[in-house]
Amino acid sequence: MATTQEFHATGLTCGHCAQAVTDELTALDGVREVGVEVVAEGASTVRVTADRTLTDAEVSGALDEAGGYVLARA
Repeated sequence: MATTQEFHATGLTCGHCAQAVTDELTALDGVREVGVEVVAEGASTVRVTADRTLTDAEVSGALDEAGGYVLARA
C-alpha cells in the first residue's frame, strides 16, 4: 500500500527547482508521485507518495543531487 510523506526543503525558488527535485525523487525505488509547493524565501513542501517509507537520508541525497537543496525540519 502506498503512503504519502511530507518533507520540507530550503533553496527552491522556481518551477525549474521543483522539476529537478521531482525528477530526482521519482528516480528512487518505489516512488509513485511527487508534488512540490515552492516557497521561494522559506521552506518548500515536498510530498512523496511511495510504496515504502523513504528515509530522510534518501530524500536529502535526492535534494542535494537536484541542485544543492537542503532538507529542513518543519
